[in-house]
Amino acid sequence: MEMESTAASTRFHQPHMERKMSAMTCEIFNELRLEGKLCDVVIKVNGFEFNAHKNILCSCSSYFRALFTSGWNNTEKKVRLALMHAEYFMNNVKMNDYVKDSEECKPVIINALKAMYDLNMNGPSNSDFTNPLTRPRLPYAILFAIGGWSGGSPTNAIEAYDARADRWVNVTCEEESPRAYHGAAYLKGYVYIIGGFDSVDYFNSVKRFDPVKKTWHQVAPMHSRRCYVSVTVLSNFIYAMVYICGGFNGNECLFTAEVYNTESNQWTVIAPMRSRRSGIGVIAYGEHVYAVGGFDGANRLRSAEAYSPVANTWRTIPTMFNPRSNFGIEVVDDLLFVVGGFNGFTTTFNVECYDEKTDEWYDAHDMSIYRSALSCCVVPGLANVGEYAARRDNFTGLALRDEVKYSASTSTLPV
Repeated sequence: MEMESTAASTRFHQPHMERKMSAMTCEIFNELRLEGKLCDVVIKVNGFEFNAHKNILCSCSSYFRALFTSGWNNTEKKVRLALMHAEYFMNNVKMNDYVKDSEECKPVIINALKAMYDLNMNGPSNSDFTNPLTRPRLPYAILFAIGGWSGGSPTNAIEAYDARADRWVNVTCEEESPRAYHGAAYLKGYVYIIGGFDSVDYFNSVKRFDPVKKTWHQVAPMHSRRCYVSVTVLSNFIYAMVYICGGFNGNECLFTAEVYNTESNQWTVIAPMRSRRSGIGVIAYGEHVYAVGGFDGANRLRSAEAYSPVANTWRTIPTMFNPRSNFGIEVVDDLLFVVGGFNGFTTTFNVECYDEKTDEWYDAHDMSIYRSALSCCVVPGLANVGEYAARRDNFTGLALRDEVKYSASTSTLPV
C-alpha cells in the first residue's frame, strides 16, 4: 500500500517537476543568450543581429534543424535569410531532400520560382510588386530632407527618403516655420536643426524633432547666429565647417577647418582643405570626414575630399556628376548621398550617392521638388518606419538597389 502511494505520488509530481525544470531551462538559456554566452550562431534579419544557440533553434524549428544538421559550413556562423543568388536557390534550396519531400515547402518554392521568372523577364523596374516576395522590405533607416530654399523663399517642407524603394515621402509639419542654410544632426533619438536663415533673420536657435511622437521642441541656442553651416559627428567629436554669410569672411571664401571636443569643450584647428569651399557638405563616412562640393568664390564645385583624423591630412576623391553648393548630405545604407542644392544656374532636385568601397558615384532617384539650402538627417531603427516609407503595394518603375541587386550577371533576388 505504501509502495502504491509512493508510486502515485511520483506519477503526480513527475509532470510538475518536468514542467518546472523545462521553464527553468528556458530561462537559463535565455539569460545565456542575452549575455552572449555559449552562443554559436548569429541570425541577421533586416539589419539586426541576434545571438543564438543552434541546439535551441533545432529544437523549436525543423528549418534550422535541417540547416544545421546538413552539409552547412560550420565556419559560417552567421545566417542571413535574404539576398541569395538564383543559382544557389536552384541548386541548394530547391534540390534539398527535405524541401523536395515537404508538402509545406512546395507552394513556397513555386511562388519563389514565379517571382524569379517575373524578375528575369521584366527586370526589377517592371515586376509585379503585388507579390510579397518581390516587394522591397521596409528600410532600417530613413533619410530626412528638412527645410531649404525653394521657389525663391525658404520652405518648411520635410521629405523622407526610402532607400530600399528609392522613393521620397512628404511628411511636412505645416506648423513649423521655414528655414534654410541650417545644419542637422541625429543624436540619441532626436533630430537637431541648428542655425539657419529665413530670408529675414539669421538664427542661433536650435530645434529638436522627435520622429516617434512627431513633435518639435526648442533647446538651448548657440552663442552665435550661423547659416551656411555643415555639421557631422565622428567618434565623439564634432567636425564642423562653419561658413557665415556664404562662407565669406569679408575677403575670401574659407578653407580652414576645426574639430570640437565635447569633453574639453574646446575647438582645435585641423589641417586646411585643399579647396576653398562655402555652402559645403560635410559628413562622417567610415573612418573619414568628407567635404563635398561648395562654392570657391568663383564656381560651384563637383570636387570632394576626405579627411583622416589619424593622419590629419586631406585627400581628393572622384568628382560628382553635378556641381552643387548648399545641398543636403547624409549616409544611408552605407552610401554617401548628396541631395539637391544650387548648381550655379538653378536650384536642383538631383540626387547621387558615393560608395567608398568602389570609390565611385552613382545616380539616385530625384526628389519631387527643386531645393537648395536644405539639410538631411538619417534616423535609424524607427518603430513606426512604415509611416515614412514608400508604399509597397503599388510600385511602378521601381529601382530596388541592394534589396534585389538583380542583374543579368548576378541574378540576385530577395527571399
